Amino acid sequence: MSAMGVRAKRLALLLLGVAGTAGLLWLFGSQEPLWVSAGWVSLVPWLWVLDRATSRRETVLAGVAMGCAFNAALFGWFPGSLQSYSGAPLAVCWLAFLVLSPFMELQFITFALTRYHLRRTTEQSPRAFWRVTLTGALVYVGTEWVSPKLFAVTLGQGFIASESLRQGADIAGTHGLTLVLVIVNACVLEAGRVLMAHGVREGSRRALAPAAAVAALVLVCFGYGQFRYRQVATLEAPRQQLSVGVVQANITKYEKLAAEMGMYDVVRMILDTHYRLSAELLQNRKLDLLIWPETVYPTTFGTPKSDAGAEFDAEIREFVSRGQVPLLFGTYDLEQEREYNAAMFLGPGRNGALERSAYRKTMLFPLTEWVPELLDSQWLREWLPWTGYWKRGPGPQTMALQLGGGRAITVAPLICYESIFPGYVAEEARRGAELIITLSNDSWFSGTPALKQHLMHAAFRSIETRLPQVRVTNSGISALISPTGEVLAEVPDDHRASLAMTVPLSPRVPTLMVAWGDWLGPTALVLSGVLLLAPWVLARRKARQAVSS
Repeated sequence: MSAMGVRAKRLALLLLGVAGTAGLLWLFGSQEPLWVSAGWVSLVPWLWVLDRATSRRETVLAGVAMGCAFNAALFGWFPGSLQSYSGAPLAVCWLAFLVLSPFMELQFITFALTRYHLRRTTEQSPRAFWRVTLTGALVYVGTEWVSPKLFAVTLGQGFIASESLRQGADIAGTHGLTLVLVIVNACVLEAGRVLMAHGVREGSRRALAPAAAVAALVLVCFGYGQFRYRQVATLEAPRQQLSVGVVQANITKYEKLAAEMGMYDVVRMILDTHYRLSAELLQNRKLDLLIWPETVYPTTFGTPKSDAGAEFDAEIREFVSRGQVPLLFGTYDLEQEREYNAAMFLGPGRNGALERSAYRKTMLFPLTEWVPELLDSQWLREWLPWTGYWKRGPGPQTMALQLGGGRAITVAPLICYESIFPGYVAEEARRGAELIITLSNDSWFSGTPALKQHLMHAAFRSIETRLPQVRVTNSGISALISPTGEVLAEVPDDHRASLAMTVPLSPRVPTLMVAWGDWLGPTALVLSGVLLLAPWVLARRKARQAVSS
C-alpha cells in the first residue's frame, strides 16, 4: 500500500474512533437512565485510536477532532440558536462553532498529548499503566477546569440520570465524576487490550488489576450514592415548609413583540398575564412567596425612564400590597447609568411600607449580555449590534427575604447563566443560604436539548450544596428540585401555567463542595504538573549527583 493509502487508512480509523466515542457520549448525555452505563465505555473507541497515533501531529489531530465531535454531539443545537439570536447565516454560525470547539474543549488535546508522551517515555510495567492513567485523568480535569467554556460541560454530567451515581457530585462536583469516568474508561481499554493480546487464560490474569479497578470504582460510586441518597432523604422530614408560587407565562421574544406592538403594549401584556396567573394561584392557596422569571419586567424598576414606567412600577407595588404576598421577579436595576440584570424582591413590611432589595447578576453570558470594557467600542457595536450593555454584579450574594407571619428565609439567588458555575453557588451556600432560587430566560433555546441541559446544571447545584431549588423560567422548564437532584415538580417547555410548590426546608447537610468550593479543578492541575515534572526533576538530580561524584 502506498504512503498516501496508509495515511488515508489511518485517518479513516481515527475518524471512526472519534465517531464511536461521540455517538456513545451523545447517548450518555441524553439524560436517559437506559444509557447511563454507556458512560463507562464511552471513551474507549477514541482511546484505542489515540494509542495508535505515531506522531504528536497525529495525536493533536485526534484531540482536535474529538473536541469538534464532542461539541457537535452535545451542542449541535447552538448554531441554530445563535442564528436565531444574531441573524447571521447558519453556515457562518456552524463554522464559528467548529473553529472555537478545540479551544473550548482543550482537555482532549492536552490529555491526548500527555498520554502520547507518557506511553513513550515510561517503561512498560503495571506501575507505568497506573501513572499514565492517573496523570492523564488529572490533566483532563485540570485543563477542563482552566480552559474557557460557554456551558461548563464535563463528561460526568451524564450521570444525572442515575439516582445513585449523581450523588457523588457533593464531594468534588461533576469534575469528580469525570475523573472517575476517565480512569474507568482507560482501565476498560487496558483490560480489553490485554485479553486480545494474550488470550483468555493468560490475559485474564494480566487483566485482573484494571478489571478490579473498574469494579471497585463503579461499586464505590454506587455504594456512596445509595448511602448519601438515603441519608439526605431521611433528613427531608422538614422542620418547615414553604408554599411558593411560580408563574411561567410563555411570552417570549420581547424585541420582536415590541417591534410589532410597541414597547408599552408589550409590557402591559406581560404584566397583565402575570397578574392574572398569579391571582389564580392566590385564590386557591395561601403563598409564602411568589416568583416571576428573569427580565419579566423588561425595564428598570425603581428608577423609571418614563411616566409609563413610573405607572408600571406603582402597579407592581400595589399588586404586592393588595395581595400581601412577597414577590421576587426579574427586572433591570439602574445605578448612575450602569444597568444590571437583577432579581428584585418586594415584600410587605412594617407600617404598611414595602421592603425592597435587589440581587444583581454577575456571571453574564459573553457578548449577548456583556462586553468587557477593554473590547467595548463603537466599531464592535456596529459589527455586532446584538451585544449587551449590562454590567456585572458584585459576585455571590444571599438575600434575606421577609415572608408573611414574621418568617424569614435566606436564599441563594441565581439568574440564568449563573447556575452553571458550581463554585459560585457553593459560595452562596457557604453564606448561609437555605434555598436556591433561580430566575431564567431560556426562550432562545426552546425546543432544543439546551433546556434539559440547563435544568441538569441546576440539579447538580442542588446536589453539591444539598439545598432545595425553585427554578422559574419564562417559557420552560420551571421546576422544584430536591437536595438529591430529583425534579419534584415542573412546568414543561412551551407551556403557560402557574404552579404552587411545597418546598421542604430540611436541616443543612454538610458537603465538601460547600466547604472547599470547586476544589478539584485546581488540585488536578497542580497534581498533574507535579506528576509530569517529577521524573524530569529526579533525572536531573541524578545526573548532577553522578557528575559531582
